[in-house]
Amino acid sequence: MKLLLLVTTLLAAAPLQAATADNQINCQAKDQGTIDKLICSDPELLKQDQQLAEVYQQALAKAVNEKPPLLKAEQRGWIKGKAECWKAEDKKACASTLYIQRIAELQARYELVPISKNLLLSCDNNPANEISLRYYSTTPATLIADYGDQVSLMYQQEDHSYVGRNEKLSEQNKVFTVQWGYQAPLMSCKTK
Repeated sequence: MKLLLLVTTLLAAAPLQAATADNQINCQAKDQGTIDKLICSDPELLKQDQQLAEVYQQALAKAVNEKPPLLKAEQRGWIKGKAECWKAEDKKACASTLYIQRIAELQARYELVPISKNLLLSCDNNPANEISLRYYSTTPATLIADYGDQVSLMYQQEDHSYVGRNEKLSEQNKVFTVQWGYQAPLMSCKTK
């Protein structure tokens, strides 16, 4: 009887261990932080955690030859950032937003979804000011912009502009306005 109980316990724990190995939250861990407890108690957040784990595994497969191995380090940083949601007024909204953005980021950066559109912009009538754009049908929509030796992942906003860390791109009547860098001057760009 004890053996049967042990085998049943091990079999029940096996999917949980596999899920933990896939970068999912281990809801059986005793030392959970505030946000992990919230995620484990909320079916929507738990589903987002599972989706991120799946997308992360797909990205890992594409990043197998990445030198240095940035993806794993970035994921550890993302997990630490997610833990900071305990400070937010709406902890669930904070965690959910981080999941949505991280999933979209991985899908775009590792091209886990197809490129929906490619554009090459020429800015300020200067051949040296070219910006390459790759759009992705993620949720939210994303684009990756290459300008010189810099790359920016940008998320689509409600006003249909795209915003990265310190970059912003908007389009009106086929004219793009780009701000590349904090308080940088605006560039006026057109497709080539």
